[in-house]
Amino acid sequence: MEHKKGFYEKYIKRPQDFLCALLACIVLSPVMLVIAILVKVKIGSPVLFAQERPGLHGEIFKLCKFRTMTNERDENGELLPDEQRLTSFGKLLRSTSLDELPEIFLILSGRLSICGPRPLLVKYLPLYNEHQARRHEVRPGFTGLAQVNGRNAISWEEKFDLDVEYVDHITFLGDWKIIFKTVWTVLRREGISSETSATMEEFMGTEAAEAKGNAEV
Repeated sequence: MEHKKGFYEKYIKRPQDFLCALLACIVLSPVMLVIAILVKVKIGSPVLFAQERPGLHGEIFKLCKFRTMTNERDENGELLPDEQRLTSFGKLLRSTSLDELPEIFLILSGRLSICGPRPLLVKYLPLYNEHQARRHEVRPGFTGLAQVNGRNAISWEEKFDLDVEYVDHITFLGDWKIIFKTVWTVLRREGISSETSATMEEFMGTEAAEAKGNAEV
């Protein structure tokens, strides 16, 4: 089903995103400066972690966050697992979502929306089925329906179903409900990690996950 924009998405959502992000930049600039200094002291340079992510219609852009992990490597030069590189200060940034604050500037530029499916890794693009790929029919978000309904504590398939549900039901009230629920989720520090990972397990594709499940039965 092709995504069709309603009145809110056509005329209100983007200006609303810009104004809210501009206000957030003004209010939170001192906080971001302090965090940048602390990251520099506690974790090192660079202060920001940048990674390519697919956005609207799969167009690639660079997503920036405050660093939460070291670059520690094993004897073969390979990066250590996330849980070993994630510092205590990094865990604090993640649990409070303060590491995400630089993304406000991407909302200003139009790469991100306040609400929408979270932009994931580029390497996941060929792994989505037709239903899951619909998450790229809209601009990705700073937060989204999946982030306020389990975050990293739910499965990839559940996340993608919630993403597509959002794509099909974008409304003014729905976005503000997500925003307020995001604040509540962050304050309660819910769904930061999955059951088996410090962040979230790598997505291997729905068919691969189903095959693994059947093999374990």
